[in-house]
Amino acid sequence: MSAAAVFAAVFVALFIAHSVGDHWVQTSHQAEHKGENDRTPGQSSRAGRIACTLHVIGLTITKGIALAAVVLVLDLPVTVAGTAAGLGVDAVTHWWADRRSTLAWLAKVTGKAEFLSLGTPSHPAHPVTAEGTYAPTLGTGAYALDQSFHHLFLGVAALLIAAL
Repeated sequence: MSAAAVFAAVFVALFIAHSVGDHWVQTSHQAEHKGENDRTPGQSSRAGRIACTLHVIGLTITKGIALAAVVLVLDLPVTVAGTAAGLGVDAVTHWWADRRSTLAWLAKVTGKAEFLSLGTPSHPAHPVTAEGTYAPTLGTGAYALDQSFHHLFLGVAALLIAAL
């Protein structure tokens, strides 16, 4: 089996598991608190780090299960070292991005700060109701940048798993 085929199968498994882990496995508590830091009044870096760590553990377990199923069913030639490297890089980068202030910093230094605020009240063209009040939306720039960052590292993880 070619490395390209292994990469494709592994990426699909990780992509599906990422969506499940980020949206179904992650608890509401983890989603709400994983970005907490000491710079925000009433928030704790420790509580935020714990929530984020628990989220990433659940996410990585979900990815490991999906990956194991695909590897076993398709008899993919992957190694323990490649799998550990790939899932490790994915977990570390996911944790980094999900602390929120880190991804906001990256958006700022890359000129994407306005896009980061898209769909929120802080954006100059935020969505409004007929009465002119903020209309909440699921489609935000922060979410798009978050998922795009994660997808990039899913690709890196799949490459490591397929190549090592």
